Amino acid sequence: MLRYGPGGYNCLHQDVYGELTFPLQFLVMLSRPDEDFTGGESVFVEQRPRQQSRPIVLRPRQGEAVVFPVHHRPKRGSRGFHRVQMRHGVSAVHSGSRHVLGIIFHNAR
Repeated sequence: MLRYGPGGYNCLHQDVYGELTFPLQFLVMLSRPDEDFTGGESVFVEQRPRQQSRPIVLRPRQGEAVVFPVHHRPKRGSRGFHRVQMRHGVSAVHSGSRHVLGIIFHNAR
């Protein structure tokens, strides 16, 4: 369970723990955007080789889930598929409280 209040945010990162990492994780929005909180968008950044990084900003509604890559995602290039590194975070919450259920599958010891 993740909670962000006014001014709360999460820097871009990757949730890589232990020797084995499941390639996907997900979040379920428990709060109502623009009613329970403002700001607090989910931010995903695709780091492209020899190019500018590409941000993707999502605003899931209450009850919606987002499935996203933990570390890499496949991308078709001119010579076939290659890995693209991904990071994720949360932009600053301006008001209210943002509650999210975050599920990470990893080999914790």
